[in-house]
Amino acid sequence: MPRPGQVKSPSGERLSDRIALGVLTRAFPPELVDEVIAECGRAEQRHRLLPARVVVYFVLAMCLFSGQGYEEVARLLTHGLERMGRWKGTWRVPTTAAIGRARLRLGPEPLKALFTRVCHPVATEETSGSWYRGWRLVAVDGTTFDLPDSEANAAFFGRPGVSRGQEKSAYPQARVAVLVECGTHAVFAAEAGPLAVHETELAQRLFSSLTPGMLLLADRGFRGFDLWRATAATGADLLWRVKSDAVLPVRTLLEDGSYLSEIVAARDKNRRADPIRVRVIEYALGRDGSGTVYRLITTILDPKAAPATSLAALYAQRWEIESTLDEIKTHQGGPRLVLRSQHPRGVEQEIFAFLLVHHALRDLMHQAARQADQDPDRISFTRALRIIRRHVTDQAAFSPLPNGPGPDSGPA
Repeated sequence: MPRPGQVKSPSGERLSDRIALGVLTRAFPPELVDEVIAECGRAEQRHRLLPARVVVYFVLAMCLFSGQGYEEVARLLTHGLERMGRWKGTWRVPTTAAIGRARLRLGPEPLKALFTRVCHPVATEETSGSWYRGWRLVAVDGTTFDLPDSEANAAFFGRPGVSRGQEKSAYPQARVAVLVECGTHAVFAAEAGPLAVHETELAQRLFSSLTPGMLLLADRGFRGFDLWRATAATGADLLWRVKSDAVLPVRTLLEDGSYLSEIVAARDKNRRADPIRVRVIEYALGRDGSGTVYRLITTILDPKAAPATSLAALYAQRWEIESTLDEIKTHQGGPRLVLRSQHPRGVEQEIFAFLLVHHALRDLMHQAARQADQDPDRISFTRALRIIRRHVTDQAAFSPLPNGPGPDSGPA
């Protein structure tokens, strides 16, 4: 008799030998998952009910079927087994407690390593809406995720500021910063940390993913001489909005209405001994020019390479990162999303799983758009998400067991 939570067919095959994952295994092949598991020291010597490979895919499925309980996610993954004749007899899915222990054994490292391996910009030269005159359009921004109100989460991540007489806010929050390819909504770099860590500090850890030929868009929250200099040193070009009270002296007026100026560190505002030259574009929204005034600074100093009117229009692409975060948190995660992990390492694991699943969806949508010769923005994310959820539960395929033994990662 199998022990509680253990699943066997009459032939002695475990549930973990066959599991339905559909689109997720296309984006994250089992061989690649095994590689990152081994790199992170999570490979196992003995056979488990929930080996590390299965747990990786379970966490991904958990973030695809957000809102479903642990055991229901397991049922969804195995939905096609009986119907397709790949499983006979009575079986029970692993218990919630067993799955929770398996997640703790796995930790966040394999999910982060998988993100680094897989999540890159996906636009080709033909991808509509992804380029401006040879620059790949990317954006940076930050967001927060609500977390379960556990002592461990509150101690590590912290809570937002209180208001209206509350002694404490409802949920702890994790802060996340991301880099997104504007034309495809593909997240290709991410960092998570406590709420007390400013998004610009997290963003600095992302900028190694920037390359020459990218044009990075950012809002007024990303400010400061040192941040600008460090980001520009990557070779990417920058187009950032600055506050209306920023000191930007006019050095040279240009024919397109923009002007050359310079920025300095706050510590050097009087001597101005170490300036960086920038180009400034100022414009107002509204038909009569009486709307909100925008001030942009850019590393592109030649107006012939990028006229001021083009850059002003281009800055609107920054909102694509807002849409991307909404896709992840509201549509993929569900309204009023609260992550399910009670421990900080589980929170980080879950955040990167959400980002991995989103990237898999967006990559598939990009390929569909290419085949139909469409802009990826014209494909509904919500509809694609529904189709992919159905597709996962309609397939039963690979063996999640690794090919060879590795060091034991601990008791079950």
